[in-house]
Amino acid sequence: MRFFRFLVPFLFLMLPISMPCMAQQADATLQVPAFTAYSEPAPESIDFPDSGPITGWSNSQAHLVWYGLLRQQGELRVAVRCTIPYGEQVTISMRFDGHGSVTRTVSGNGAEQAVDFGSVRISTTGKHKFDLTGIHRTGATFGSISALQLSGPAAVDALFNTTSQRGAPSVHLTYVEPKDSQIEWFYNEVTVKKDPIWSYYEACGFTRGYFGIQANSTTERRIIFSVWDSGSEHEVRDKVPSQNQVQLLAKGPDVFAGDFGHEGTGGHSHLVYFWKTGKTYRFLLHAQPDGSTTVYTAYFYFPEKHDWGMIASFRAPKDGNYLHHLYSFNEDFSGANGQMERLAYFGNQWVRTTDGQWHELTRAKFTHTAIGKYKERIDRGAGVVGDRFYLVNGGFIPQLIQYGDIVERPSTGKSLKITLPQATPPAMSLVR
Repeated sequence: MRFFRFLVPFLFLMLPISMPCMAQQADATLQVPAFTAYSEPAPESIDFPDSGPITGWSNSQAHLVWYGLLRQQGELRVAVRCTIPYGEQVTISMRFDGHGSVTRTVSGNGAEQAVDFGSVRISTTGKHKFDLTGIHRTGATFGSISALQLSGPAAVDALFNTTSQRGAPSVHLTYVEPKDSQIEWFYNEVTVKKDPIWSYYEACGFTRGYFGIQANSTTERRIIFSVWDSGSEHEVRDKVPSQNQVQLLAKGPDVFAGDFGHEGTGGHSHLVYFWKTGKTYRFLLHAQPDGSTTVYTAYFYFPEKHDWGMIASFRAPKDGNYLHHLYSFNEDFSGANGQMERLAYFGNQWVRTTDGQWHELTRAKFTHTAIGKYKERIDRGAGVVGDRFYLVNGGFIPQLIQYGDIVERPSTGKSLKITLPQATPPAMSLVR
């Protein structure tokens, strides 16, 4: 395990791309599958299969875009492999980073062909973008697009995503807790800096659940708190025995509460709340063991009210423990816009133990999902800016930090002074 301390998040950038397409010769040819590309500016305008060609592209406003890392300078020849039905004709244009655009009109013969967009000289290595635009078509679509084809000296050792995993890797910080302690309260602050839709920023993760904020669409955002049922053998909650299900005890005004599945099962709650990018929000999580169960309660500080408000309180069966395995993360939960960067700052982390003492958390272990662990994507990172941690994922911007590295932030130099909300009593009757 290595030790890292980052003071500026953008000093150590390596590029994020996926499973390597590497060439060993001085003149290489790479085939980058079309299903690894993205639709811009509207991410759902093109239907991307898990494998095979893209067959339904008909919208001239939707660009088909690939991102990749070029590690060599020199000539790069660019082509697109496609199949145009016999008798049809399409006009398409390719724009490569910093090199303008080239337009070609292609007549279909019903067979796959390589549409040659010529060559450019690559003088700057690093991240490059290849943007294919449909201009005119005589048929229903712009044909069947199978791959971006790159060749020449600049294609040697190039790194592109060749898998169907188009989503950005999830990135996590697991906080180093005080030893031999019973943690009753967990406090954290989150400032989201870059927030494409379909992003979740978790403030207070713990063994049994998660608590954070989510960008669901251009018009809806949420505060989410969920707790897992006991056991993980089911994906549909109806199949979970009642004695293993968490129970809702209470919830705040306008909070929706229900079930979740397909990632384990449990109790879910959320409040539709239009949180803002660049603004710092405060989160507080409480655990109260009660025999073989534990009551977990989440509170959010509403700045417009200058007060804490409960999101929800759940009783978790087969537990009886205090808070443990505390962490934060960024998640891209869609994949359709995994080329976009997600960035959030996490700061001023504290825990309160059962003896009434507050302890500041200044060290954390960095991890990420397997999509980044196995070099399929390397746009996943963490570090420190000022006295706060940051997490970044997506954007095809490479990062230096590695899986398992320890990150340490400076102490704020101030003790935490907050008025704790009254904890939800474990004997509270169930909400109906």
